[in-house]
Amino acid sequence: MMPKAIKWSALFPFLDWVRFVTRDSLKADFIAGLTGAVIVLPQGVAFATIAGLPPEYGLYTAMVTPIVAALFGSSRHLISGPTTAISIVVFSAINNHAAPGTPEFVQLALTLTFLAGVYQLGFGLARLGTLVNFVSHTVVIGFTAGAAVLIATSQIKHILGIEIPKGESFLHTWYDIYSNFGQINIYLLSIALVTLISAILVKRYLPRIPNLLVGMVVGSLLAMVFQRYTSDIQLVGEIPAHLPPLSMPGFSLETLRMLAPEAFAVALLGLIEAVSISRAVANKSNQRIDASQEFIGQGLSNIVGSFFSSYAGSGSFTRSGLNFEAGARTQMSAIFAAILLMGIVLLIAPLTAYLPIAAMGGIILLVAYNLIDFHSIRNTLGFSKSESTILLTTFFSTLFLELEFAIYLGILLSLVFFLAKTSTPHIPTLSLDGEPGSPDRKLVSIEQKPLKQCPQIKIIRIDMSIYFGSINHIQNRIAKIIENEQIYNILIVGSGINFIDLAGAEALVTENNRLKQHKGGLYFVNLKSAVYEFAARSHFIEHIGSDHFFDTKTIAFRELYGKLDSSICEQCNALIFRECH
Repeated sequence: MMPKAIKWSALFPFLDWVRFVTRDSLKADFIAGLTGAVIVLPQGVAFATIAGLPPEYGLYTAMVTPIVAALFGSSRHLISGPTTAISIVVFSAINNHAAPGTPEFVQLALTLTFLAGVYQLGFGLARLGTLVNFVSHTVVIGFTAGAAVLIATSQIKHILGIEIPKGESFLHTWYDIYSNFGQINIYLLSIALVTLISAILVKRYLPRIPNLLVGMVVGSLLAMVFQRYTSDIQLVGEIPAHLPPLSMPGFSLETLRMLAPEAFAVALLGLIEAVSISRAVANKSNQRIDASQEFIGQGLSNIVGSFFSSYAGSGSFTRSGLNFEAGARTQMSAIFAAILLMGIVLLIAPLTAYLPIAAMGGIILLVAYNLIDFHSIRNTLGFSKSESTILLTTFFSTLFLELEFAIYLGILLSLVFFLAKTSTPHIPTLSLDGEPGSPDRKLVSIEQKPLKQCPQIKIIRIDMSIYFGSINHIQNRIAKIIENEQIYNILIVGSGINFIDLAGAEALVTENNRLKQHKGGLYFVNLKSAVYEFAARSHFIEHIGSDHFFDTKTIAFRELYGKLDSSICEQCNALIFRECH
């Protein structure tokens, strides 16, 4: 037997899309990449500040991770790099172990990034991309909103000029702000507000111009004016004008053991962000996304990035959306964005020496505000109690608990509600609507329309899968039919059943045997082909009886009518079935 040929595109996904690169696509991708490079310049500095790292590390992350993620991911438009949510989790994870901005803090951030990448790569190689589907989007909304409030809170001291001790909790921080409100520095507040308002106005009236960059420039100019009257204006400092330097994460067992739990949270959040964003953009571009391949791309980008002075990154909704709107056609747009950013940094890095921290605070406030999905929050709170509970729990957990625990709690709660929902399937009672003999007669829920029912046949529909978690609810429903209505022929419409597991099959056999004692039984109609095939393979049909399964309701009613007690039929005036006339 000849050895199976290696499919190189499976190992190197870029071999598939690089064939479609043309002169026209390169031109479109270059323009989109230039837009992305300009946008990420102020974002990278702001995000690194949020993460407690020197500003240049945000730019390094925006240079390295997009290239690797583009080469090994599946989305044509996803742009990876530093993100707000990831940045604040990184800060929270390392803040207790080292002082922000110190060499020790930086190395721990690199180690955290490496570990997160390993987790993500492992998930991708194991083809676990579908796991993201089980994480409610409400968790992400609640966490992001909470992270936005924390980010805004962390910048208040820079904006107001109030001294706040490092490492204080959310409540203690706001208490200190309230207690020292009279010490507000009007110069710093003015710089932050002017920066913020300038960015908002540019975004509204000149949307094609990078508003964050303009806001920073205006804030810096105002700070230069105020420096004549005060010495309280602190500056970000000059960013090194060079490419990402080589770095080495810490690989001591103590460090790895210490950061492993936090790294898992970073990895999980990064994957949720990346896959959610890539799918959202793919819906507009009609592209099919391979979630597991995205896992691999994100994992490799973080692993490689940790050796090039980059901290944990993920997909950016803002830059990915702009990349699509700018006309990007292939993954080359992400690569162009990274390369062009390198050139921009080499040219303008010295100018960051004039950027005031208060102006950066104003920019970060705007970034934090834009993180909050007010539309989704209103919809969730207005229409779903369970999703509202998940949203609020995740939000407040983010504010008052460890960030990684808030993520886990939100996911756990969403799974609990999911299991609770699937374990209590909706089981409506059905009856025939329309004149007997009419070919258009349909089974309708009596909850929707009051209809007569047969006193000897109970027709129900199970709108969920029959598995170990739901079978108790189903058995209780059958028991109530037997005890309260004394009906022993139960017809189950199976169009809403997606699967039956072994525990569910065994329980249904038990219920059928119980009904047989009363000369009745369980009957099934309109089972999906996959469910019927499982029933046959598992001997479920054999144990129940092949004569208990019907393809159409017409055949089911005809066969069941022959099993009814004729003396009861003679006194019945419901006349549900055609055979009753």
